[in-house]
Amino acid sequence: PWLVTALHSPPGCKIRITSKGLDLVKQEGLRFVEQELQNITVSDLHGKEGQFHYNISQVKVMDLQLAFSDLHFQPQRHLVFNINNASISLRFRRQLLYWFFYDIGSINASADGVHIHTVLQLAKDEAGRLKISNITCNASIARMHAGFSGTLRKVYEFLSTFIITGMRFLLSQQICPSLEHASLVLLNSVLDTVPVRNYVDEHIGIDYSLLRDPSVSADTLDLDFKGTFFPRARENQELENHAVEPVIKETERMVYVAFSEYFFDSAMHAYFQAGVLAIELEGEKVPKDLEVLLRATFFGTIFML
Repeated sequence: PWLVTALHSPPGCKIRITSKGLDLVKQEGLRFVEQELQNITVSDLHGKEGQFHYNISQVKVMDLQLAFSDLHFQPQRHLVFNINNASISLRFRRQLLYWFFYDIGSINASADGVHIHTVLQLAKDEAGRLKISNITCNASIARMHAGFSGTLRKVYEFLSTFIITGMRFLLSQQICPSLEHASLVLLNSVLDTVPVRNYVDEHIGIDYSLLRDPSVSADTLDLDFKGTFFPRARENQELENHAVEPVIKETERMVYVAFSEYFFDSAMHAYFQAGVLAIELEGEKVPKDLEVLLRATFFGTIFML
């Protein structure tokens, strides 16, 4: 029953993030993707072609160029992050054995035309925190080039088709697993540290947990928060919410925040329950005007009954 009530309870606070507000999020997303791709792990590549034995190892990302990116909403609960025509510079260790000739060194390579398409599904967890519940990812590399040097340069150029094709496949296969782990594990672990209940002062606290999953349209992301205050001495004592749900219609600015009447009523109620706003008046301390008002209210209530 409490779950049904929570799902249908109106929010005390609503926050709307518009498409314009995604520009700031996109910059943070790019930094996050760059950090993960720079630490990407690529398996060793080894093989044999005739009398040539080759081994490619210690692949390291040297530079990233993520110039073209896009972040937008996708109904009903998704964020879509696209990176187009990116480039990744790599360096890896080479080993070649041909009969009695053995060569070792490094190779600089570049992956161009890198496309990454990710879709993040947003949800509310059991504690009322925002989380990424699922991610779908597709990555591709249009072309890859490598520069060879040394005494066996011609041999490497002969084997370049096998080496580059293999490296392109291995690299493209590691991009999505890296981003999926970063989103579902690392990013969610950060979101798990965000509190949903906090103390305001020595008398009251506030619960700003999510009531339901985010609502996503083509241009907006709406978050419904509980937005209720409680006395610290009785944290489970909350004012029941019968207020009208706050409404946000605007989309011109980056972020909008709206509060219902309940948000402020629950704050006053929590302070009263904490004893801060409680005043006892008796005898001559009661003002005459207040005494008349209380009597009129009392008899008016009886008359209405």
